Amino acid sequence: MDDLKAIARRAMFDNGLQPDFPDAAIRQANSIAAAAISRDPQLRDLRALPWSSIDNDDSRDLDQLEVAQPGADGATRILVAIADVEELVKRDSPIDQHASANTTSVYTAAQTFPMLPERLSTDLSSLGAGEERLALVMDMTVTPAGELAAEAVYRARVFNRAKLAYDSVAAWLDGKSPAPGPVAAVNGMDEQLRLQDRVAQQLRRSRQAQGALCFDTVEARPVFDEQTLTDLRIDQRNRAKDLIEDFMVAANGVVARFMAGKGRMSLRRVLRVPERWDRIVAVAARAGGRLPAAPDARALNQFLMQRREADPDTYPDLSLSVIKLLGAGEYAVDLPGQAAPGHFGLAVRDYMHSTAPNRRYPDLIGQRLLKAALADQPAPYTAEALRALATHCTEQEKNGAKVERVVRKAASAILLAPHIGEQFSGIVTGASEKGTWVRLDHPVAEGRIMKGYEGLDVGDRVRVQLLEVNPDRGFIDFRRV
Repeated sequence: MDDLKAIARRAMFDNGLQPDFPDAAIRQANSIAAAAISRDPQLRDLRALPWSSIDNDDSRDLDQLEVAQPGADGATRILVAIADVEELVKRDSPIDQHASANTTSVYTAAQTFPMLPERLSTDLSSLGAGEERLALVMDMTVTPAGELAAEAVYRARVFNRAKLAYDSVAAWLDGKSPAPGPVAAVNGMDEQLRLQDRVAQQLRRSRQAQGALCFDTVEARPVFDEQTLTDLRIDQRNRAKDLIEDFMVAANGVVARFMAGKGRMSLRRVLRVPERWDRIVAVAARAGGRLPAAPDARALNQFLMQRREADPDTYPDLSLSVIKLLGAGEYAVDLPGQAAPGHFGLAVRDYMHSTAPNRRYPDLIGQRLLKAALADQPAPYTAEALRALATHCTEQEKNGAKVERVVRKAASAILLAPHIGEQFSGIVTGASEKGTWVRLDHPVAEGRIMKGYEGLDVGDRVRVQLLEVNPDRGFIDFRRV
C-alpha cells in the first residue's frame, strides 16, 4: 500500500495536480466552526420530507439527496437536493484557490485526493445522515411516460433521514436480500425508494427513446487484505446506481434550462458529434448491425440495446469500444441566444454538471452562477473568465483521469508481476500513434501491446502474452500472440 501511495502522489505532481492542501486552506477549513446557515426569507423548509442518500458504501462526501411524492394522473414529483457548498467555499478564498487548481477529487486505489478539505467535503458541506443542511433543490414533475411536466429550482433546508449504499439497495430492490437497516428503520422509506425506482425507470425509457446511449462497462476495484493487494474485482452496474444516474441527468437538465430561461450564461457539459463515427459503423457491422453513414444517436442506441439483449456477456466489451470511439466530454460556455453543442451520448441539448459540488469544480462554479440568477444579481464571472475555466476544468479532468489510470495500472502491475510469460484474452481499447492498448478479461487490467499491434483497432478481440511489468511507472507490456 505504501508503494501505491508513493506512486499516486508522484502521478499527481506529474500531471499538474496538487496532492496536498496548502497551509492557508487548512487554516481556513479549521476556522469553520459549523455548517452553513442562512437567513434568506425565500429559503424553503423541507426538513420534514423523507430524504435519503444513495452512494458507495464508504462514501462520506455526500452531494445529493432524493425524495419522491405521488401526484395527480399518475405523475410523480421528484425533488433532488444538492449540497450548498458555495455557502462555505467563497470565490478566491484559500480553499477555493486549491479547488480551482485541481478542479476535481481524484480517487485512486491507494488514496483519495479530495478537491475540498475533508472537514468540509465529508462533514460540514456533506449531506450526512441526521444532519440539517442548506441545499439547492431541483423540483420536477415526471409523467408516467417519463417526461418532465413541470420543473423549478430553489434554495431549501433539508435533513437526510437515511444514508444508503448502492449494492445493498440494489440487492433489496431485486428481491435478493432484506431491506438495508436504514430503510427498515425509517417508517415508509421502503415505499419511498420503490417509488423512486419506478420513476427512474420511466425517465430512463424516455431518454433511451430519444437516443440516449446506455452502456455496461467493466470497472475494476482493487481489493486489499489489510495492506496487501489480492484482486481486481469488477464493480457492476445495478438498479440503485441507475436510479441515481437517472435522477442526476434529469436534475442537470433542469438547472441548464433554468439558467437559459433566465437569460443567463452557464457552464455546460457537452459531448460533441463523434469524429470516428465511421469506425463505430464498422464495429457495429462486425457485430451484425447496420448504422447510417451520418452520426445518429437514436440509431446507435437501438443497435446497442439489440446487442445487449442478444449477447449480454460480451456487451461490456462492445460498450467500451463505442465509448472510446465517442471521445471525451468537455466543458463549454453557453451564452444567451446561442445554441449549445449539446450532449450526443445523452441525446440532450441542455446539460449542466450541477450535482457534485463537493467533488467537481464546474459544479461549484455552477452553484455561484445559479445562486446569482436566483437572487437576480449579476453573474460572478465574465464570459471570458468562464471560457478559461471551461478549458482548465476539461484539462484537469483529463489529468485526474490519468492519475487514476496510472495508479490502477500500478495496482494491476503488482497483481500481474508473478504471471510474466502467461497468455491472456482481451479487447483493444485504444489504437493511435501513441500506442495500442488492450484490456484483459481477467484480471481486469489494461496494458500496452508492444509487439504485433499492426492492424489492430478499437474493439478487436486479441490474445496476448505478458512480457513485463513496472509498477513504479504503471507499465504493463504485452505482445500479440
